[in-house]
Amino acid sequence: MTPPTPTPTTGPRLGFFTRLLEAAPAADRYRYALEQVQQAERHGFASAWVAQHHFGEHEGGLPSPFVLLAAAAERTTRIALGTGVVTLPIDDPVRAAEDAAVLDALSGGRVQLGVASGGTDSSFAPFARASARRRDLFDDHLAVFLDTLRGNGIRGTGAHLYPAAGTLPARVWQGTFSAAGAARAGTGGHGLMLSRTQPRPGPDPRAPLHDVQLPIVEAHRRALPAGAPARVLASRTALVVDEEDRTLALELAEDGLRRLAATFIGVDADDLGLDDLVAVTDTHVGTVEEVTASLAADRTLDVATDVTFQVHSIAATHELTLRSLELLATGVAPRLGWATGPDAATALHHAHEPAPEPAHEPEAVLVPSLGGTA
Repeated sequence: MTPPTPTPTTGPRLGFFTRLLEAAPAADRYRYALEQVQQAERHGFASAWVAQHHFGEHEGGLPSPFVLLAAAAERTTRIALGTGVVTLPIDDPVRAAEDAAVLDALSGGRVQLGVASGGTDSSFAPFARASARRRDLFDDHLAVFLDTLRGNGIRGTGAHLYPAAGTLPARVWQGTFSAAGAARAGTGGHGLMLSRTQPRPGPDPRAPLHDVQLPIVEAHRRALPAGAPARVLASRTALVVDEEDRTLALELAEDGLRRLAATFIGVDADDLGLDDLVAVTDTHVGTVEEVTASLAADRTLDVATDVTFQVHSIAATHELTLRSLELLATGVAPRLGWATGPDAATALHHAHEPAPEPAHEPEAVLVPSLGGTA
């Protein structure tokens, strides 16, 4: 492999994301996820995020993200540990706040809290929630969640969160597909989480993803309170492989991408070739050089503060996922000027803090001339 061309580190911080979808029993999925988080930290990723899904192994394999992240906290020392996302309308917001505070204490303050209204209708009824009310439920539960994290009396009582959450309420991110949702997140000073792909509103399903997502980012920025930092996390699908594994990677990609195109993207995928499937699902698969080139064309990443990679909907093996993480960090990130290593993790830890006021040199004091003659 050609050594990476040195590039100034001006781009987003590198992150890892998993939906825990390997073709394996639950215990193996969880072990794989922990090994992948360790691999990500080993190679300088700033963050690791896990998805939450209930009642079934086909969309996602983890109903309890805080439990898994607590195990990850014991195996790592630096990498940020994020929820991507907690489905607040169906979770008890007080219990979610308690779990988050305990995890933050265990991890030394490394938690990043992603929340959203949820996308799987079938998950609501078992929790005695109406999916049609998810927006109202999210707003109500988010208010209780934040109030609890801030140490206020919970639901008007004298009960207060233990352990105290410290700066955790400032480390909240909201996931959304819309400019309206981004504006709501911005109004609260929260970070913005963007999807790896989403349907295009126009007639061309192959229109660049940034055509849809850049207006969402702009809505978020316009809504931020004065002085609040812009935090934008863009999720992306990428499987980076060595040349000898390229054919295998493409074979593993086809079935999952065809399902994703037909269901989530909403296109007739039956007659699409693999190149078209890769394009309409915004997938990045191939060698370091190929993935670098395709990611370089993604204008959303120019304004993101963080970019986090998953292999799904590619049915990658655990071994290919570990290798992809290594190649993302050692091959792709240096070429694109993305931030990795301890400094990137530290920067994310402080990313919620307002930028310091620029230092000003003291103005020179003008002393009037005394005038006169010698």
